[in-house]
Amino acid sequence: MPGFLGTVASGGNRFVLRISLVAAIGGFLFGYDTGVISGALLYIAPQLHAGTLAQSWIVGGLLLGAVVGACLAGYLADAISRKWTKFAAGVVYTLAAVGSAFAQSTGELIIARTVLGLAVGTASFVAPMYIAEQTPPRIRGGTVSFNQLMITSGILLAYVADFALKGVAGNWRWMLGLGAVPGVALVIGMLLVPHTPRWLMQRDRGAEARAVLTRSRPAGQVDGELDEIRSVLRTEGRRRLRDVFGSGARAALVVGLGLAVFQQLVGVNTVIYFSPTILTYTGLHANSAVTEALTVGITNVVFTVIAILLLDRVGRRVLLLIGTVGLSVALVLLGLFFALPDLRQHAPWLALVALLVFIASFAIGLGPVFWLMISEVFPLSLRSRAMAVCTAANWIANFLVSYFFLQLIGAAGRPATFWIYAGLGVLAVVFFAVRVPETKDRSLEQIEHDIGAHPRLSRAA
Repeated sequence: MPGFLGTVASGGNRFVLRISLVAAIGGFLFGYDTGVISGALLYIAPQLHAGTLAQSWIVGGLLLGAVVGACLAGYLADAISRKWTKFAAGVVYTLAAVGSAFAQSTGELIIARTVLGLAVGTASFVAPMYIAEQTPPRIRGGTVSFNQLMITSGILLAYVADFALKGVAGNWRWMLGLGAVPGVALVIGMLLVPHTPRWLMQRDRGAEARAVLTRSRPAGQVDGELDEIRSVLRTEGRRRLRDVFGSGARAALVVGLGLAVFQQLVGVNTVIYFSPTILTYTGLHANSAVTEALTVGITNVVFTVIAILLLDRVGRRVLLLIGTVGLSVALVLLGLFFALPDLRQHAPWLALVALLVFIASFAIGLGPVFWLMISEVFPLSLRSRAMAVCTAANWIANFLVSYFFLQLIGAAGRPATFWIYAGLGVLAVVFFAVRVPETKDRSLEQIEHDIGAHPRLSRAA
């Protein structure tokens, strides 16, 4: 079994695989609730008399909650541990999913989904942080990207739920309420996994850290890794939030924030949240649009699996550049489809093809690489707070793009909207080419040392 799969199959790494999959349930929560609203919205709108503004807030409430959740989690991940922060997120998520299902008005639904966002924002970055801190460098790209695989799997299952329940009475309530199931799974799962060795070392619990590393590293590597962590902690000491913006972390923060913001500015979540809506623009009935949106979810999962197999072999940077170029081309094509009436008349299938190329390109590049790299590039003493800043920026950009999507369509028109996203994709390619380094095959401590030694971040390993 070559590459990532062969390495994971070795003894100690089976333990890493198990706990990584449990932690990645947090990604599933993220994916399910960002995906399920795309189909549910088509049925919520007429039943709760939700206009464009209300629909924007039903989507956007979760995103604003996620910003707050990400900020809180930056503190909680250090204060009570990565493990218990994810446990708390699972509890909140479960209760809010049930609350969403029983909402009787748009106001109640917006409140429930905002609370849901607290859990989604928390889980969205604590999951990759937890996995990165547990995983050996050789397979870190693949295991951290389990979180992205679970996000895409959650989106796909949400589309399946939307499809399966479209003819059921109270369909949108079932769609939203089923989200409680993975919430319960996360709560139970986090009771069964250990703390990360790096958090344990921060709490002077070296014996427990050694016990965790012994289960996932060859015996000869444990002492060396503990010494690396101990050395970093001695050098850095305790840091505060303002240190995230200091000169020592600035180069890494530029990379993290650039990845965070561009991941959303290319318009990915307009596709995730509104793909059935986009497909209705081609003339499809709501039920048919929900059915065709399933292919978007399937493509997302398939290409995420491909990314997992390639990230530790090809590297993060190459996939990031190829994927961003591909999605920019797809956005140009989508704009052309809506700009040319003859194209819409004679090739109505082209919109779906463009959506599939877009989501495939995103799934091998910006999708997994953002979450992976923000778990790698920051110093240990600042990691939770720096990741919280980047995750909050990601959710803010997500909110702005998603909230104003329908308004932008109304003001600028469909072709111009997708061309604007394409132009932002071109800017993203330039930024990634100039500022984003390669991090594969390095320990977290080595990455920290290299970035500290080269503040401008060298382009390649």
